[in-house]
Amino acid sequence: MRLVLASQSASRRAMLDAAGVPYEAVSPQVDEESAKASLLAAKVAPRDLADALAELKALKLSGLDPTALVLGGDSVVALADGRLLDKPLSREDAAEHLRAMSGGTHDIFSAAVIAEGGRPVWRHVDRARLTVRPLSDAFIDQYLDAEWPAISGCVGCFRIEGMGVQLFSGLQGSQFTILGMPLINILDYLRVRGVLTS
Repeated sequence: MRLVLASQSASRRAMLDAAGVPYEAVSPQVDEESAKASLLAAKVAPRDLADALAELKALKLSGLDPTALVLGGDSVVALADGRLLDKPLSREDAAEHLRAMSGGTHDIFSAAVIAEGGRPVWRHVDRARLTVRPLSDAFIDQYLDAEWPAISGCVGCFRIEGMGVQLFSGLQGSQFTILGMPLINILDYLRVRGVLTS
């Protein structure tokens, strides 16, 4: 059984590579912003938003390649006050996101959906808690000098595997979930399906 990752996310690819999972990465070419806007207008909860977007990506490619298992993933950062963070549009936007996260404890929901033959056959959504230390404007400027534009594709403006770890005073949950995918659960299902040896 062949696995297709419906994403070009460097973080998701790095996790699968490090775990020794054979796969092919293909961009799903979905209108994610339009789908997200519709879901938010329907007042979908952050957990369900991540799940729906992961499913959208998996189904798009699964319909084109019915012989493969297609893995879609998505992550949503929900601030303590209920606002959701998107990928920053500019360095100034990233600075605003970091200020909004400063000194609070927030949730990150990472969803994975595997589709086969144009329908979802497996899904898992995991949650982690991120406690961000108070961030000074001087630190935010220094951080963005080092990390922008590399973090422009990162919801929450951080790469936990790099300098982004300096944002936090506490983390609860799986590091894989924080990186953007509930990897342990995915590996279990891939063993069941014979993609990996059990």
